[in-house]
Amino acid sequence: MQDPADSLQRQANLLLQQGRRREAIDAHQRLLALRPRHAGNWYNLGYLLKGEGLYEQALQAYGKALALGIAQPEEIHLNRAVIYSDNLRRDSDAERELMAALAIAPDYAPALLNLGNLFEERGDREQAARFYQRLLTSSDAADGRTLSLRQSALARMAHLQPPRSADDPLLARLRQSAAAGDRGERANLLFSLGRAYDALGEYDPAFEAFRDANALVRASGPRYDPGLMERSADALIAAFPARAAEASATMPGSAAPLFICGMFRSGSTLVEQVLAGHPQVIAGGELDYLPRLAGGPLAPFPQAMVGWNGANAQAADYLAHLKRLFPQADSATYVTDKRPDNFLLIGLIKHLFPGAKIIHTTRNPLDNGLSLFMQHLDPRVAAYAADLSDIGHYYGQYRRLMTHWAGVCGSSLLHFDYDAFVTDPEPALARLLDFLGLDRDARCLQFHQLDNTVKTASYWQVRRPLYGEASGRWRHYRRHLAPLQQALRNGGVMDVQDLSAP
Repeated sequence: MQDPADSLQRQANLLLQQGRRREAIDAHQRLLALRPRHAGNWYNLGYLLKGEGLYEQALQAYGKALALGIAQPEEIHLNRAVIYSDNLRRDSDAERELMAALAIAPDYAPALLNLGNLFEERGDREQAARFYQRLLTSSDAADGRTLSLRQSALARMAHLQPPRSADDPLLARLRQSAAAGDRGERANLLFSLGRAYDALGEYDPAFEAFRDANALVRASGPRYDPGLMERSADALIAAFPARAAEASATMPGSAAPLFICGMFRSGSTLVEQVLAGHPQVIAGGELDYLPRLAGGPLAPFPQAMVGWNGANAQAADYLAHLKRLFPQADSATYVTDKRPDNFLLIGLIKHLFPGAKIIHTTRNPLDNGLSLFMQHLDPRVAAYAADLSDIGHYYGQYRRLMTHWAGVCGSSLLHFDYDAFVTDPEPALARLLDFLGLDRDARCLQFHQLDNTVKTASYWQVRRPLYGEASGRWRHYRRHLAPLQQALRNGGVMDVQDLSAP
């Protein structure tokens, strides 16, 4: 007679392969009730729970797999570290897991790379470089995966210890390493090469490197669909046509969520770091709660908002999530949720928290577009960023949406100009703090001295005192930016400089 567990095992495996996570979780839980000592199924359950945002439960499942002696336990420690670092903001626990992985496999490349990343996010250059260098010189066999991770480490080392002259051998090494391997890592190396040339004032070779890097990104990921973006903007405007009524954005004894959004590379990390210097603000970083809500329970979004009556329950769950992540926020006024692309979800934010304050970061369109082109963004998140014309089109749709959201939000939305802030910080900061009802505090402009973790591509920029050289950078690349300028103007963005202007 067939064992019922065998049939359930096949079903659980099939659901996992098909990506039907909720059903697969249920099948694995039923299976583990029958086979509680099956380490592989505990691993699968941990993977599925993480995908559903059930992070504490995922850690427990992974812990069971470790306790049962699963093969390659270093991989489990790595997975637990990612949850601790990226999802639960518990960096010391992440470091402990990564060190546990290295205790098992001293040259385990993913752990070495992740430790380097973790120390970069903390602002510790020396420790970050130590782990990157350890990966670059490890004796592990250079299979495809290890080669790819070493390429990542080389790209990061070039950022930590940039070339000092145009004949620095590191430039040739970056170019040579970018000639082979995974497209994503080759692109990563070329972006690093471009930034190195940019820092040296070699703008034409820098643009050439960025152009080649973005060609690899376009070849390896989904392409931007202008029509889809226009239809998405139309749907959002139709779904949230009216101004929301003012109401409290908190539960008793909790800090209010403060949303910071705008285009990627528009200064949102700087604004959050400035506010993190204030004793009444906790920096939450880029939280995934709202995108997960829109992409899961509210799918298809925004169409599912018609007749939806779950706002109160979801708002309470969001606030409870903040309290779990940041228990210290009970004594603060605000916890920031700084996810730039939440500008797409402002209607949802005001549906959940009608009284919530939103900071919209803005920047010169040419500088913003160029900065996007210079940054290796995931094409699954920002496919438009790999092409100057696509950037201009997307920016036009973003501007159209922000004009609509300004009418929806009224005085609860503040436009914060990055360029004005770096030029004359005091008036811009005073306006920001007045908007939030916070007292002046000199520590806001000492943000570069904060001992905190910054989990965005701007983590080294905000470790420096305020600087303005990124404002107006487009002038160095003016002869390459005609496609961006034209697409911006075609999209109705008229505050775009003449490329021939001084």
